[in-house]
Amino acid sequence: MTNTALPSTTREIHLARRPHGAPTPDDFRLVEVELPELAEGQVLVANTVMSVDPYMRGRMNDVKSYVPPFQLDQPLDGGAVGTVLASRHPDVAVGSSVLHGLGWREHAVLDGNQARPVDTERFDDGAYLGVLGMPGLTAYAGLLVAGEMHEGDAVFVSGAAGAVGSLVGQIARLSGASRVVGSAGTPAKVARLQELGFDAGFDYHDGPVAEQLQKVAPEGIDVYFDNVGGEHLEAAINSLRVDGRVAMCGAIAQYNSTEPPAAPRNLALAIGKRLTLRGFVIAKYAEQVRPEFQERMGQWLSEGRIQWDETVREGLENAPQAFIDLLEGANTGKMLVRL
Repeated sequence: MTNTALPSTTREIHLARRPHGAPTPDDFRLVEVELPELAEGQVLVANTVMSVDPYMRGRMNDVKSYVPPFQLDQPLDGGAVGTVLASRHPDVAVGSSVLHGLGWREHAVLDGNQARPVDTERFDDGAYLGVLGMPGLTAYAGLLVAGEMHEGDAVFVSGAAGAVGSLVGQIARLSGASRVVGSAGTPAKVARLQELGFDAGFDYHDGPVAEQLQKVAPEGIDVYFDNVGGEHLEAAINSLRVDGRVAMCGAIAQYNSTEPPAAPRNLALAIGKRLTLRGFVIAKYAEQVRPEFQERMGQWLSEGRIQWDETVREGLENAPQAFIDLLEGANTGKMLVRL
């Protein structure tokens, strides 16, 4: 099924050059391109909202990683939700809303099997890129599977006002944590943590992280959900109790570094404390955890037990700046670009 009034061109964001240190607007280029005819099995989607995420910074470097690097003079990609304008796939209807991986563009042509239907009448389209999407699944699997959190554990979350961290804290509380504390980058974000049910929080700009963590969790912690790395990881190792666990999700403090960072200076403490430091990417757990996550998160949302925040920028042309601002901590909750 097709629609006769279809666009012939679209706009997309290309990687113009590889950033050295912090990205700048000159590293991106807004390009108008022709849309191809649909092949059998493909769909044309008008994107309504797209995601910018910290992991994308690593893909801008030409290095081997768990996902391929972005290519120069080619469109970037990432999570997006949109409306199907035309379909040559029997199971994807025109007019339906779908989640897919071809963001950073106003229209996407993709295999219909790569478009997952979403119910935008029940939840706003942006929710499927945040609380019900990759950040939510990452928070859930990272805390409960990679971090092996158990009822009664004390949990510390860095980057706690972000898309993932804000959900980690709430999931920890709903899963029976004895204490949940977090760090954030502004007083307003710290205040927001307590509105979300954290027992305490601190602004990491206010002094050494180790000292501030000791104040909000004087009896120590059992699980550290790491979105930041660096000084935060070192502080957490100090505060972790015997058999403590670290779920290493991100290291945003060093994404723009031009020199390799030093390892935590107190890493030897992991021996006597019998610590587990487990790096993870959501692809490892996604299929295992997704059905349980969707059921439990859907119930929590329906009952009003989970809150989520969004920081929204308007227009594809503003996507590069939204990404730059994300890396500088300008967001509370999920950073989205509405198209």
